[in-house]
Amino acid sequence: MNPGTLARSRASIPLRSFWMAGFEGADHVNCHGEPLDMARITGHAGGAESDYARLAAFGLRTVRESIGWRVSEPRGRGRFDFGRALTTARAAERCGLQVLWTLMHYGTPPDVSLLDDTFIERFVEFAAAVARALRPWHREAPIYTPINEISFLAWGVCETSLFHPYVGDRRDPRYRGMPNGFQIKRRLVEATLRAMSAIREEDPRATFLHIDPIIHVVPPVNATAALRAEAARFREFQWQAWDMIAGRIEPALGGSPAELERIGINYYATAQWEFNGDPLPWPTPEPRRVPFATLLCEVARRYDCPLLVAETGHVGAGRGLWLREINAEVAAARTAGVEIDGVCLYPIVDRPDWNNLDHWHRSGLWDAEPYASQHGQSSWSTAKDPGRHLDIVYAEALRHCAPVPENSLTAA
Repeated sequence: MNPGTLARSRASIPLRSFWMAGFEGADHVNCHGEPLDMARITGHAGGAESDYARLAAFGLRTVRESIGWRVSEPRGRGRFDFGRALTTARAAERCGLQVLWTLMHYGTPPDVSLLDDTFIERFVEFAAAVARALRPWHREAPIYTPINEISFLAWGVCETSLFHPYVGDRRDPRYRGMPNGFQIKRRLVEATLRAMSAIREEDPRATFLHIDPIIHVVPPVNATAALRAEAARFREFQWQAWDMIAGRIEPALGGSPAELERIGINYYATAQWEFNGDPLPWPTPEPRRVPFATLLCEVARRYDCPLLVAETGHVGAGRGLWLREINAEVAAARTAGVEIDGVCLYPIVDRPDWNNLDHWHRSGLWDAEPYASQHGQSSWSTAKDPGRHLDIVYAEALRHCAPVPENSLTAA
């Protein structure tokens, strides 16, 4: 690829609004063996148009949505059902919103494992089918995230029991023979790169956003030199997936700087913690926390491509305070010369905990109102206007951060 082509591929994303909204769309099987469909649980799957009308009232005209591989290929290889995605695309068109699509939000079809020999080939088939189905609905260049949070997913598979049937416990006999985190990342990056090629075959306009958390890990107070080195080494793991996509490591996968078109950063208060310990407290003053602007500058220096804050938010009464801090930090980073295309409030509608569906986080601009339950999952699949309750403090903070229509604070 010549430098001119690279420059065009890295042009800023033409987003319809700087402040964006993201809907929880995880569709994996949780630690209890329960298949999740978070878009349905929160009521968004059945009420996208009413949700989008609320977003438009706030001036939020760009939205992140997850298609979900597991929910889109439930009946065997190649038997895709994109009805929900197409309904979402139609609703976005009617409301004047732009959608940034995530293809795989952790879940895989029932007959596919991340460890199967067919995993990559199957995912590439799915990616091509998505691009074919959605191509008619994109007036501008479509923006795809092939696999959400490669690094987080690899960690979850290898170190936790978040994603059934993977057991991140080395004492469990089922753990034997499991790949390590780097090997899982390598596999997911290969799937990503091949899926990007398949998507471009279907729609040459397509551009790509690669999303992962940004973290900061500090050694314990009075740590030994060896422990400080181990904490620093652990912190460096966060770059591996992006480095592979950029071709800096594992070049046999086909990565290159041109493939890392733009980076999405997920950042929450818990993203800074003591190595082998607890998150650094927030908003209580903690000198070992570093400003978010510093982390954004670090990513920009390392990769020199446009950035997007793809997920950020907080819970409960801290939502408004967190948003004001993020706004100030993003402004500081942009003043320092970092190209940041937008900030996504995530989740924009509250969601329950993956492993305890009775516990809702109170994390959205709108809290949700579940009104029915079946097998422990709130059932909203037929709801055309699911209950929503605006968090006024969060809304006032958004008003302070961005130009928001006067009448939006009364939007329910």
